[in-house]
Amino acid sequence: MRPYFVALATFVVLSACGGSDAVFGTNPGDGGGGENPTNPIVPEPIAGSITSIAYDPDAQTLVVRGTGLDDVEFTDVYARKPSLDRPGYDAYAAQDGSLTRHFTAFVREIDGVYGAVIGSGVQFNTVIQGTQFGRDGIYVAPTTLPNGGVVTYAGNYIGVVNGNGSAEDLLPVTPGTDPSVLPGQVAEVTGDILINAGFGDTQNQVDGIIYNRRIIDFDQEIQDLSLRPTEITANGGFEGTVMTPDLRDVGEYAGLFSSQGATAVAGAIHAEDHIDAYDNEIEYGTFVLGVCGGANADPICTQPRP
Repeated sequence: MRPYFVALATFVVLSACGGSDAVFGTNPGDGGGGENPTNPIVPEPIAGSITSIAYDPDAQTLVVRGTGLDDVEFTDVYARKPSLDRPGYDAYAAQDGSLTRHFTAFVREIDGVYGAVIGSGVQFNTVIQGTQFGRDGIYVAPTTLPNGGVVTYAGNYIGVVNGNGSAEDLLPVTPGTDPSVLPGQVAEVTGDILINAGFGDTQNQVDGIIYNRRIIDFDQEIQDLSLRPTEITANGGFEGTVMTPDLRDVGEYAGLFSSQGATAVAGAIHAEDHIDAYDNEIEYGTFVLGVCGGANADPICTQPRP
């Protein structure tokens, strides 16, 4: 996929408005649940320029494969960057030289399910960005369900947008180098996400919301994004539409559940023209969440009636 072009002048400047070496990628398959079900496809609009990743959380290694300029395939080995970590997600980065693109990746794995978002900063008015998610193990839908069959998942969201943010991880350049040739470091979006999923014959759907959203490099609060209800397949996968508070459809989301009893969920989003304060914005993001009541439950799960 070709990289996205960036209207840098309008995007970066605010307007006057308000544990295994798992490889996962765009692999085909829509098998049923049970032991080692086939991973659903990561839809092309959500995958963006990234075709697969190989992630080992124990060894802290990350290899990213994708397509860059003029659809040229690339494979990059990323280095662990704890200083760039965001809540819930480990950071990795790659930059070959002072005058080449800088890439940042955010990754998480729990209960055999994985999610990653990867983005370059702007160089020559283009970016290379995308996501991946996948599952390394079983998926079996829950059989004993509270609340009429609805289960809640919650935690942190992380995304990237097609603009430059902070520059603390860029390689040094010779003083006086023309800024027109310099690469940037990608701007990041943080937030919280809550997903409700109904399992069984009568409710087999998922929906949710990404809220408390902020472009942290600009200290800018931005609009929530809702995940419209969509069907959960027999394989534990789902694909749906992203919308803004004014009910505009602005992108897509997809993901999959994992483990015995669906104790975790991972997925990703792609959205465009969805932030009032900016023009020509494009966002990719990922989420990896534990089920409320499980070992990876988020603090919001503590409710009077769970």
